[in-house]
Amino acid sequence: MELQPIQFAVFLGITALIAFVTYWFCRGARQDSDGEKEYFLAGGGLKWYFVAGSITLTNLSTDQLVGMNGNQMALLAWWELAAVVGLIMLTFIFIPVYYKYKCTTTTELLEKRYHNPHIRALISILFLLGNIFIFLPAILYGGSLFMQSMFGIDVNLYIIALLFAVVGSAYAIFGGLRAVAVSDTFSGILLLSLAIVVTLMALNAIDWDFTGIPAERLTLIGAPDSDIPFATLFTGMLFIQMFYWSTNQTITQRAMASPSVKEAQKGILAAAGIRLLIVPPIIVLPGIVAFKLYGDIGDATYGRVVGDLLPVWLSGAFAAAIAAAVLTTFNSILNASAALWVVDIHETYINKKPNVKRLSLWVSITMVVLAFIMIPIFNNPEQSIINTVQQLYGLLSMPILSAFVVGLLFKNVNPYAMIAGVVIGLVFYGVATNPLGAEQNIDLHYIHLMAITLFLAVFSALLISLVLGKKPIWDAHNVFSKNPVPEDADVFS
Repeated sequence: MELQPIQFAVFLGITALIAFVTYWFCRGARQDSDGEKEYFLAGGGLKWYFVAGSITLTNLSTDQLVGMNGNQMALLAWWELAAVVGLIMLTFIFIPVYYKYKCTTTTELLEKRYHNPHIRALISILFLLGNIFIFLPAILYGGSLFMQSMFGIDVNLYIIALLFAVVGSAYAIFGGLRAVAVSDTFSGILLLSLAIVVTLMALNAIDWDFTGIPAERLTLIGAPDSDIPFATLFTGMLFIQMFYWSTNQTITQRAMASPSVKEAQKGILAAAGIRLLIVPPIIVLPGIVAFKLYGDIGDATYGRVVGDLLPVWLSGAFAAAIAAAVLTTFNSILNASAALWVVDIHETYINKKPNVKRLSLWVSITMVVLAFIMIPIFNNPEQSIINTVQQLYGLLSMPILSAFVVGLLFKNVNPYAMIAGVVIGLVFYGVATNPLGAEQNIDLHYIHLMAITLFLAVFSALLISLVLGKKPIWDAHNVFSKNPVPEDADVFS
C-alpha cells in the first residue's frame, strides 16, 4: 500500500496530541535545587498508574511487536510470560531494598554493599555499553523497518531512524523522567488498545482457523534446537528476567520514582497484570496469522499485517502508536543512561556538582550518535531482532547480575574480587557464544550458557575474595529485613 494523506494526518495529529498532553501534565513540575532528583526520579512523585504505564511501554516497543511477531511462532510468548516472574521479584524483593538504601540508581546499591565506588562504576559502564550498542540501535532499526513495511514508503531506513532519534532525544533531554513516564502512559493506552484490535482483525482474516500452520509454530513446548528450548525456562530464562526487571536502571528507575514502596509496588503489579493478560497474544498471534497469509516473511511481518488489515484512517493511528512506542522506549533508555553516567561516573570521578541538564544533554547526544552508527548490525535477515538483542546482551547481563547477587546475599566480599568475577563471566560468555561470529564455540543454547555464566561469575568472586583474605559472610537476612539502614551508617568506608 502507498501512504495516504488521511494516514499521515491522523499520524501527525495523534503524535502532536500525546506531546501536548505530556507537556500539560509536566508543566508545573517542581524543580529540586540541584535538579538531579527531579530530572532522574521525577521528584519522587510518580503515581502507581504512571509507574505501570511507563514500565509497560518502556519494554513494549518494536523489538517486541516487530521482532517477536517476526518469528511467527507462539514460542516467543515465553519471553513475556516469564517477565511476570521478573516483575514479581522486583515488587517484593528488590524495590524494598532500593528504597531502604535510598538509591537514585540501581548501581548505587552496589557501592553501598561493597563499600567501593569502582564496582558501581564498572557495572554502570556495562549497562551503558548495552544501552548504546544493543538496545538503542535495535529500537531505531525496528521502528524504522515497521514504518517502511507498513506504508510501503520509498524512504531510506536511516532517514526514518534519524527522525526517531531526534524526537525521542528531545523528550529525554528537555523533560527528564517525568515527561518520559507521562508520555509512556498515554502512548501505552493507545498502543495496547490498537494492538488488541490488530490481533482480533488478524484472527478474523483467517476465520480463527489455524489449520495449515505447522505444529512447531503453534506449540509452547520448544524443541532442543528451537529458539527457546523448554528446558531453558528453568535455567537462564529465570535469571534473564531477574536481571532485566530487577536490576536494569531503565526499568527500575520508574518504580524508584514513586513517593513510597507501596505506591511503587502497586504500579509494578499492575504492569505485571498487563504483561500476563494482554502482551503475549499481541506479540505472537499476528505473526502466526501472517505465516498462513503470506508465508515466512520475517521482521516485515507486523508492518505487513497492519498495513493490509486495518482501514486507512486506523492504520494512521496505529503508526502513531508505534512511533510513540519507539520514542518512549528510546527516551526512557536515554534518560536512564544519562542517570548512570551523571550520578555513577561523572559525579564520582570528574565533578561532584555538575549542571545536570547540560551534562545530560551532551551525554544523550553522544549516545544517540553512537547508537545510530550501530544500526546496520541489526539489519540481519537471517535472525529476528529479539533473538539478536537477547544473545548479544547475554555478554553483559549475567556478569552484571552476578554483582547484585553477591552484593545482596553476602557482606565482607572484596570488591576487586567481584570485579574479577564480572570480567571472568564476560570473557567466558563471549568465548562460549561468539556473539558476533557465525557459530558458537560451545554447542549449548545461549540461554543455558547465561545460567552457567552467572554461577561461574558468582563462584569466582567468592573464591577470589577468600584467596585475598576476605571471607564472604552471609547477610541476606539483614539486606531484606524491613529495618532501615541507620542514618549514620558508614556505608562508603
